[in-house]
Amino acid sequence: MNHEKPNISKDWRHELFKIIYHADTPAGKWFDVLLIVFIVISVLVIILDSVNALRLLYGSHFRVLEWFFTIAFTIEYILRLICIRNPLKYTFSFFGIVDILSIIPTYLSLFFVGAQHLLVIRILRILRIFRIFKLFHYTKQAEILLTAVKSSRHKILVFFFFVITVLVLFGSVMYLIEGPENGFKSIPHGIYWAVVTLTTVGYGDIAPLTVLGRIVASLIMLTGFSIIAIPTGIFAAEINNATKRSRKMSRQCQACGLRGHTASANYCRRCGEEL
Repeated sequence: MNHEKPNISKDWRHELFKIIYHADTPAGKWFDVLLIVFIVISVLVIILDSVNALRLLYGSHFRVLEWFFTIAFTIEYILRLICIRNPLKYTFSFFGIVDILSIIPTYLSLFFVGAQHLLVIRILRILRIFRIFKLFHYTKQAEILLTAVKSSRHKILVFFFFVITVLVLFGSVMYLIEGPENGFKSIPHGIYWAVVTLTTVGYGDIAPLTVLGRIVASLIMLTGFSIIAIPTGIFAAEINNATKRSRKMSRQCQACGLRGHTASANYCRRCGEEL
């Protein structure tokens, strides 16, 4: 008889994979909950450390906590690479990039003062909460938004170049009308004023003083009100189109990727995973 020895290495990697990458097991849920608690506390520590009064009193404690969380996240990142089948694919995925960016700043702080404040990017890791509560419908809405952004990028780009042209034109005209004596020291200063005025921000640090300059300012203000809604309309139309396309697509199992489930189906017909 052939007695095959169990592949211990494969077994523990498989179990580790289920804990880290699956939230449908008790261990996986507890792992994700603990991870999110760590993320929230670590971001809170970074925020509090930026307050001078608190840093003077508790700076050493913040530093210890920061290194504790960084080491914990480093170990977690290494374990993710060890137990996954394709480590390179995960490394360059969205969460893989966020994970590495959430630990690098602490190590960089050994060489560059203040680099640790970049650790606030860790808040992006809390997006994993969608896995815990099975909020796939929210994830689907995010996909619709991304699709709309991608579809409207060419129209938005054309609109952006049109706005740049308008800003350069108005900025140059205001420089010629007002001149350095009224605060418009150069064409870039005029363009800066045009940006502030067209976007209806209105800082007031530069303002036209001549009658003709105020007429031009009134025109750019009215132009700003006219065109500010254009990108919103473009994006809204693309969201509507993306939503319609999404409804036409068949439902897909998040576990095995099988498509073709009916709207009333609760479980995947191939793997039995809850839809």
